Amino acid sequence: MTKWCYSFRQGEAEGGAALGDILGSKGAGLAEMARLGLPVPPGFTISSDACRHYHTYSRQAPPGLTEAVDAALKKLAADAGHAFGDPKWPLLVAVRPSGRVSTPGLMGTALNIGLNDQTVAALAEACGDERFAYDCYRRLVEIFCCVALDHEHHEFEEPLEEFKEAKGYARDSNLSASDWREILGRYFEIAKGGFPQDPREQLWSAIRSAFVSWHSPRAQSYRALHEIPEDIGAAVVVQAMVFGNIGGDSGAGVAFSRNPSTGAREIFGEFLANAQGEDLTSGLRTPVPIRKDAGKPDAGSLEASLPEAFVELEQCAARVERHYHDMQNMEFTIEGGRLWLLQTKPGRRTTSAALKIAIDMANEGLIDRETALSRIEPASLDQLLHPTIDPSDRPLVLASGLPASPGAACGEIVFSNRDAEEVAALGRKAILVRIETSPDDIAGMHAADGVLTARGGMTSHAAVVARGMGKPCVTAATGLRIDYDLQSFTVGGRRFEKGDTITVDGSSGKVMAGAVRMLRPALTGEFATLMGWADKARRLRVRANAETPSDARAALKFGAEGIGLARTEHMFFEGERIVAVREMILADGASGRRAALAKLLPMQREDFKELFEIMAGLPVTIRLLDPPLHEFLPKTDTELANVAKAMGADPAKLNKRAQELSESNPMLGFRGVRLAVAFPEIVDMQARAIFEAAIEAAIETGKPTHLEIMVPLVFAKAELDLVKARVEATAKAVEIETGIASRYRIGAMIELPRAALLAGDIARSAEFISFGTNDLTQTTLGISRDDAGAFLKSYVAKGVLPTDPFVTLDAAGVGELIALGCERARQARPDITLGVCGEHGGDPVSIEFFERIGVDYVSCSPFRAPIARLSAAQAALGRSTYGGSDE
Repeated sequence: MTKWCYSFRQGEAEGGAALGDILGSKGAGLAEMARLGLPVPPGFTISSDACRHYHTYSRQAPPGLTEAVDAALKKLAADAGHAFGDPKWPLLVAVRPSGRVSTPGLMGTALNIGLNDQTVAALAEACGDERFAYDCYRRLVEIFCCVALDHEHHEFEEPLEEFKEAKGYARDSNLSASDWREILGRYFEIAKGGFPQDPREQLWSAIRSAFVSWHSPRAQSYRALHEIPEDIGAAVVVQAMVFGNIGGDSGAGVAFSRNPSTGAREIFGEFLANAQGEDLTSGLRTPVPIRKDAGKPDAGSLEASLPEAFVELEQCAARVERHYHDMQNMEFTIEGGRLWLLQTKPGRRTTSAALKIAIDMANEGLIDRETALSRIEPASLDQLLHPTIDPSDRPLVLASGLPASPGAACGEIVFSNRDAEEVAALGRKAILVRIETSPDDIAGMHAADGVLTARGGMTSHAAVVARGMGKPCVTAATGLRIDYDLQSFTVGGRRFEKGDTITVDGSSGKVMAGAVRMLRPALTGEFATLMGWADKARRLRVRANAETPSDARAALKFGAEGIGLARTEHMFFEGERIVAVREMILADGASGRRAALAKLLPMQREDFKELFEIMAGLPVTIRLLDPPLHEFLPKTDTELANVAKAMGADPAKLNKRAQELSESNPMLGFRGVRLAVAFPEIVDMQARAIFEAAIEAAIETGKPTHLEIMVPLVFAKAELDLVKARVEATAKAVEIETGIASRYRIGAMIELPRAALLAGDIARSAEFISFGTNDLTQTTLGISRDDAGAFLKSYVAKGVLPTDPFVTLDAAGVGELIALGCERARQARPDITLGVCGEHGGDPVSIEFFERIGVDYVSCSPFRAPIARLSAAQAALGRSTYGGSDE
């Protein structure tokens, strides 16, 4: 018989962390804490199997669930000492969905279930506080109508604010029992008879709402964005209520066992006195810190106001952290001075905090180094590469708020998801400005570069989600008044409109006018330590795509072990160079091309020499010229006139020549090796520039160059042989002229399916092969990367493709070609070096694939080199990347 309900109470529990798939994150965490003997209110978890059955069978509860819930309620009543629905002493319960992984968009916690017009009086008599009882009742009516009857919170909050204003009460005033009864009357009018008086009907409505919320549009969007399986469902926790709104020695809070922003080994969090959980997360009240801030006046911290509860919380947090071997995020309630723990989960943290915590825990012996490496999401390292405010700048500070997520960003103001996405689609930066964010704002936060809110705390929705995304965020900005209708906000007497530029600094909490100068952080300390551990653990080498001195220096800074792709055509887009390239392209004979190439030779030689000097003996792979002609042909009359003047040619004749060279599909046109075969003098010039530069750099640095010459877009060994012969002849000529022989290797860049299939044949001439996955993806799928935006999102959303194939490698198609090409190349030449030089070389999921098939190195943009290094280590260790829950 299927087990539907799993009970827990302090000291014992059915199930635990091992049943996370069935109990979800909340249910498993509560069971574990109960088993540890920690103060957990009793309750039970309805398994995720019930949710899956509910959706599979047209929203029908599974057979036996009703009986199982009744039995669990009976056990809960025995543990709590009073029964659910008892009119004289009612047991009230909270109902919360419990997903296996974080899924914003699920139903919020429904508190105080079991109250009605009769039991509210019994609760008031039992606790001796009528005001408290009716406060609980109005909370239940509001949350129940929102989670079960599709009402919105503002329908209830606005009448409450209006009532307070009419009475002359402050925003955070504690209303009397008669006030709450009057408010309840207004709430019942809003509910229009939909609120049930039967406690069992309340309970089952909340359970069904939790099941239904698994397929809410917000939850579906979030799962699609984060690739969370849809069929795992959500469990539901039913737990005895404990009350943080029962007086001054009560309250609700959120605690982290270590600081989630800095990683410091200290309890961190926020607390609201005389409050329930939703008060903390709603942003309507400003919480106080859990602990005292040394050297600053205390603002009513938990440590100062309820020291015994603080000490117990600190001890519990340390115990749970030791049990899980990870930093924990805990929710708690204090009822009449007594601490109760309501949830624990791995705490979301900034990347800098994650690095410190992982390294500290490894040094403390709590985890090993391999586990420390697996705790860091490789893509999150990008946070550390983002700019910070230049301290020498003196910007106008508009407001200060809470430093909710570190880093800095400047961009134009937007107030909605749609505007954030539109600005991002245009390649511009946006700052999403909201009164407070909710799960509805996930898409806008994802598109924006930074987030600013008028309300909320360090553990509000905006703060937690922004930290997880690596977005700078400032919450509770003082004096910020936002008007969504006018698409503007005012602060400090100044008005800012949609499209104006501001800067937010999530490290200091400052909001500044205009764009502020930024600095990039030094990648030392914990970052350097972790990267050192990763470099020892990985097999896969990491190079960078670089053709400019600045890119090459950045590559070294970020730990690249050489240049895996220097795109020579990128060296020709400026000034005199592009004119000379156009001369070469438009020349109608070899002599004209040689004249233009003679102008390019010293430029190329100097470029290559600087790369060799910077890399100082590390591999440098130079790709021969691969210019899609349309990028270099003159596009305006002025450009054509400049080339005509340089060549001493008739502009009309050149224009005709340009029209003859225009192509319908440049990506598959006259480029790469085809240009080298048709115009071998181009190869002669580039090879001479490369060898002369290598010799000069070796003499000046005293270090031999590690030179590799790569022929692009080959589909046959014969093409490579033609180019190879020209390169070898030029190398010999330079050796005769200088008396110095160059050591070099010649290889092929595989970007076409035929080349992958014939890699064994090509390998007989190629000493190395590098797979250009960008173009190989285009040619294998028949998709132009430049034009795919119109339909790729639909393909991913509808499951035709699992992800964007230009971001994460299409393992089933493109990956299969690469694996086959590697296998055949090794069979023909066992000592061949195999690399990847597309942007997939910096994608963690793709790197896992490349490790599996035994590729020797990946090459990616310099700023993705740290991501590739860590991903390669995790792939070698077989460790999945860290993914903490965040419900």
